[in-house]
Amino acid sequence: MAVPKQRQNQSRRDKRRGNIFIKAPNLVSCPKCQKPVLPHSACGYCGFYKGREVIDVMAKLEKKEQKRRKKEIESSSQEKK
Repeated sequence: MAVPKQRQNQSRRDKRRGNIFIKAPNLVSCPKCQKPVLPHSACGYCGFYKGREVIDVMAKLEKKEQKRRKKEIESSSQEKK
């Protein structure tokens, strides 16, 4: 079994561990609803990707939530114009 000849000092150990950390994801805003979303992926809030609807988000919601979501999306698109 291999055994190190000398103990590694703290500086060398910490330099190696300096690259091991969690990075925050890069988020971009959805062009339709302005919510933060990962790049190159469909928006989970409105279901749009590259200007067309790829996920029918409204089908999964209850009626009250559907109305509220539609109003929010319409108001955000009107503010954008």
